[in-house]
Amino acid sequence: MQFVFVVLLVLPGVTYQFVRERVRGPLPGERDLGERVLRAVVASIALDAVYLLAAGPALVRLAKGTGQPAWNGFTQQPRLTGAVAVLLFLVVPGVLAAVVSLAERKRRTARYLRTPTAWDHAFRDREPCFVRVRLKDGNWAGGWYGPASYASSYPHPAELYLESARVMAPDGSFGARVPGSVGLRLRAEDFDVLEFVRPEKKGEKDDLPGTDT
Repeated sequence: MQFVFVVLLVLPGVTYQFVRERVRGPLPGERDLGERVLRAVVASIALDAVYLLAAGPALVRLAKGTGQPAWNGFTQQPRLTGAVAVLLFLVVPGVLAAVVSLAERKRRTARYLRTPTAWDHAFRDREPCFVRVRLKDGNWAGGWYGPASYASSYPHPAELYLESARVMAPDGSFGARVPGSVGLRLRAEDFDVLEFVRPEKKGEKDDLPGTDT
């Protein structure tokens, strides 16, 4: 019975919250595990209350079953129990979460993307290009963002790995590739401007060792 109580208290809310995050996108406030658990428990309590109001007597009869021992309905009708469990713990919370999320999205007048941050949106499906950043001390750094490069994603700290570095002029223009460069790591907290620059020449690239363009 304790296991059943835990399932009733947690699973519907976990399903609801998971689908909400998938449809709506994660929120910064949901990074805390304690808050996520609390949200799931609250959602489970609300859903369980609705289930009891809508079909309480039928659910009690299903759980109690007939004969002895008492409350053996789950084992007497396993298929029906499984179908009801899937309906109440997965289908109903999932559909409700999707409907609520889509309704909220339609009410918004501003554009909304599932991508949680502008940083993630900027690097999602990013084609190879040059990248330059203005460091907080006023200097510039940059290099080639290609197939071997990497940008972190939410909720991790914003960091960028460029597979090769470039010599940067004081005005931010790109110079030659840094000799022997095999990568450059940049932290978003260290710069205040980030810019993507297309290669000037068709087919220009900087992803091969020893290549200067």
